[in-house]
Amino acid sequence: MIVLQFLVVLLFVFIGARLGGIAIGLAGGAGVIVLGLLGLQVDPKTGVPWDVLGIIICVIAAIAAMQAAGGLELLVYRTERLLRSRPSNITFMAPVVTYFMTVLSGTGQIAFSTLPVIAEVSKEAKIRPSRPLSIAVVASQMAIVASPISAATVAMAAVLEPMGVDFIKMLTISGICTLTGCMIAAFVASRLGCELEDDPIYQDRLARGLVSQSDPAARENFTPRKGAALSLIIFAVTLVVVVLYSTAISESVGLISDPTIDRSAAIMTFMMLAALLIVVFCKVEPPAVIETPTFRAGMNAAVCITGVAWLGNTFVQNHVEDIERIGGDVIHDHPWMLAIVLLLASALLYSQAATTIALMPVAAGMGVSASALLASFPAVTGLFLLPTYTTVVAAIELDDTGTTRIGKYLFNHSFMIPGLVAVASSIALGFVIAPVLI
Repeated sequence: MIVLQFLVVLLFVFIGARLGGIAIGLAGGAGVIVLGLLGLQVDPKTGVPWDVLGIIICVIAAIAAMQAAGGLELLVYRTERLLRSRPSNITFMAPVVTYFMTVLSGTGQIAFSTLPVIAEVSKEAKIRPSRPLSIAVVASQMAIVASPISAATVAMAAVLEPMGVDFIKMLTISGICTLTGCMIAAFVASRLGCELEDDPIYQDRLARGLVSQSDPAARENFTPRKGAALSLIIFAVTLVVVVLYSTAISESVGLISDPTIDRSAAIMTFMMLAALLIVVFCKVEPPAVIETPTFRAGMNAAVCITGVAWLGNTFVQNHVEDIERIGGDVIHDHPWMLAIVLLLASALLYSQAATTIALMPVAAGMGVSASALLASFPAVTGLFLLPTYTTVVAAIELDDTGTTRIGKYLFNHSFMIPGLVAVASSIALGFVIAPVLI
């Protein structure tokens, strides 16, 4: 029966992935019904990651308010100025930009705003756009495990803190490993493919007039909206407050020994406060917040995580003992295999947070050490494996030179090599430094 139930999980994940978008979550919910009919206990209290959803909704609300105030537009403008200042280094600067934007926002979806800029700067510099676009997308996904306000890190902290690893130490190790891995992958990406001028697909598209050119006048005439800078300041200050509060309540610092507001609640409440302050002081009409692309994308992500995580958690929680018995000895003796499981699972679950919630507690229950869990943590970012994730699809569509593409055999796409190099490098470094620093 367990095999049949597992096949049901895979089937509905596959259906959702083929349909794309919000259907990923909807298919997950439908799969839960089938698992229930097959005898598994369905419990939304434990199956649905409510804390994760709360964090996503509140963080997205704050970012959407900032976008409605013009703050996100101003941030993109400043980012474009930075990227254009060193166009020849775009392959290395692009992932740094998307990495830290994700760290600060807690969502990789913010990379959407910079991908058009990266594509345009690459074309102007005669650099193959697939190089910076591929690693920029991968970096935006990997930075989730180093963000203090991402749902995945909060879920991981819930697993590691009882094992003696505090929140700040976890973020420090994850940050060092993933940023280093992304830079190694950027070097590899800078060597992939022929030069832009030598690419036959680009030359064909250029001859047919399918390659657009940017308008310099549009950049020079940009004027930020009133309140845009203030919205950025409010969001940044709130983020700093969240980090300081998380530090104060961590066991290693212990400034607040018995907090009445835990970390998850702090992220949610402070982010809602930030959104309120932006609406009030930047004079944003509340309906404008829910009309932003960021809000729509965030709610789409919330539905997807609800369905997929509920599907995966229902299967795992009903078979925890079987999973621990079958895989416990293997994972315990070869902890690096956990990273492979996490990488493949993240590609199916379409979420770093959902993967962390579903599998990390199980791995901890198998007796995997805290250092091995933390070293393997970057593997939950394998969303690039299938070329169907939102930012992956966006990068392919935005590159009108045709260099960022899906290969003939589906998996030989532009993101595969940079992504695998970044994840593998991060994990390898993690297995070296995590045992030393923990």
